[in-house]
Amino acid sequence: MKKVIVIGGGIVGISTSIWLQRAGHKVTIIDRGVALDRASYGNGGVLASSAIVPVNVPGLMRKAPGMLLNPGQPLFVKWSYLPKLAPWLMRYISHCRPEETLRIAAALNAIIGDSLQDHQLLAGGTPAARRIRPSDYVFIYDDKAHYDSDASSWSVRRSLGFEWDELQGDAWKAHDPVFSPDLKFAACLKNHGMIDDPGAYLADLTDYFVKQGGQVLKGEADDVVHENRAVSGVRIGGETIPANAVVIAGGAWSAELTRKLGLNIPLESERGYHLELWEPNLMPRGPVMIVGGKFVVTPMEGRLRVAGIVEFGGLKKPPSKAPFSLLRNSIRAALPGLTWKRETRWMGHRPAPADSIPLIGEVPGLAGAYLGFGHHHVGLTGGPRTGQLLAQLISGNRPNIDLSPYAPARFA
Repeated sequence: MKKVIVIGGGIVGISTSIWLQRAGHKVTIIDRGVALDRASYGNGGVLASSAIVPVNVPGLMRKAPGMLLNPGQPLFVKWSYLPKLAPWLMRYISHCRPEETLRIAAALNAIIGDSLQDHQLLAGGTPAARRIRPSDYVFIYDDKAHYDSDASSWSVRRSLGFEWDELQGDAWKAHDPVFSPDLKFAACLKNHGMIDDPGAYLADLTDYFVKQGGQVLKGEADDVVHENRAVSGVRIGGETIPANAVVIAGGAWSAELTRKLGLNIPLESERGYHLELWEPNLMPRGPVMIVGGKFVVTPMEGRLRVAGIVEFGGLKKPPSKAPFSLLRNSIRAALPGLTWKRETRWMGHRPAPADSIPLIGEVPGLAGAYLGFGHHHVGLTGGPRTGQLLAQLISGNRPNIDLSPYAPARFA
């Protein structure tokens, strides 16, 4: 049995902790304690196994300037932040090549391709299991020509084994009649899922972890303590808590700690937004992606969650008003006649490494130090599998996938 400290209580952190606990280890989570900040809290709620195509695809540079200058497009930047963003952005753009798209997609597929089953394994036997709902995942387009213009993304999915039904005309109207008649074509993928309340799901998993003997400490981890090239603990508030292994799973806040371990990881916050529309008069039958606006619509418990937007502005700047307005206008266009009783807003931080591949594995040259973060917009989707892989590594077991694409050593 090892004494393990997991830094971060989001979906990757709690998944890792539960799998470690089930393997017989003594686990403590150190968490900032700000649940609303977590991408795990505010995500679209979709177990999006098919979301393997990265944002930085070929052609992004041609489209991005126009998107930034158009307030009707879901890409924003805090202009005062641009000088700080520039080095990361240059590395990010360097991956906008066809061969990189395929490489990134294959790496993501290995950790999110069976997300529904991964969540069912993680939450099975816990109160959180009731939050998981199998569902289709539907990509909605303006028309067939719009869908055809996205052929490269669907080709990538097909190459990795995904299949879907193409719906238009009466077949699409029969599938889900609540959407605007201007949205005329859909690609429907089976064997996906959703979480009906991501915040409650995370809370249920954490409660289960504590009832099984786990400990959760609120605070900021200042440093990973090590001696003779091996982890010996974590420093928090002037105190060192001893440990045989440490997992950094702090999402977008992970970069500072990893720098102290000798890694220079190009990590940015991809700021995401959501609106929750409570007591709506219309509900889609399941989660959908409105491709033209690049936002997700998910029917949740008592409300409709509308989530999306990419904004670059760092971890400290407050939310912007324009993304909320765009989401509101977009959902009204997609669901004509939609009304709701009240509205809540959220902005949070997705951890975005420049190469679009999460960091999963041991820190080179420091025994017992592990990383688990950097999932961009698929953290909820890939959290359980990531946690299982980290638990296997820490327990001395060999995972059944090649972990080299995720290796922290690529930034050593």
